[in-house]
Amino acid sequence: MLRVFTAVFAIIICNTVAFAQAKGVDKQSERVRDAGTKTPGNNGAKTDVGTGRGIDFGSGRTPAAPPLPNPYRITARRDVLITAIQDLMRDQKLVVDDAASKPADGIIVSQPYTFIKGAVVSQAAISRYADVQVSSSRGWTRGRYTLTVEVQPIDGTTANVSVNAKVEGRTDGATGAEWTTLRSTGLAEDQFLNDLITAVTGASPPGRSPNPSPN
Repeated sequence: MLRVFTAVFAIIICNTVAFAQAKGVDKQSERVRDAGTKTPGNNGAKTDVGTGRGIDFGSGRTPAAPPLPNPYRITARRDVLITAIQDLMRDQKLVVDDAASKPADGIIVSQPYTFIKGAVVSQAAISRYADVQVSSSRGWTRGRYTLTVEVQPIDGTTANVSVNAKVEGRTDGATGAEWTTLRSTGLAEDQFLNDLITAVTGASPPGRSPNPSPN
């Protein structure tokens, strides 16, 4: 009987110690969990998680360059500019309209250049070069522009160069093709001015780079 009592007492003592130890571990873990939820981690220089700077969407992107002044003042003689304009038009697959151009007066006009064509041209494609209102959108099939470049001398070494574009959209209906004049967004003018400045001066305007030639 004494042996049984001793064995039962030993079992009770062991269970009490084990329960106390297990309870202590739970309390400690609970304190760790509580500390983790109450105090957010600061990751210092690691900025993709935690309370640091975090993910910065869009930061570091190069902002779109503002349009160039039009007219633009270029340091060059008028005859040099006239030649550069004609050469640049040829390089960009633009055909000089000899009948409409007046080189002696500093005016060079291109023939209409088709920049987009297809069975159905999307409004987005036309809208790059023309201001097309949604309410007035149609089933466009082509888009074209005509450039008029004018050189106005300031003195013997500088001149103002202005570029104007006539943008048109074509629709094909039962009565045939119809071209509608649209208001230019200024993209065609800005692209040509940018590349003309690069060709004449040997460097692009600040923050700009040469545009791809039209195909």
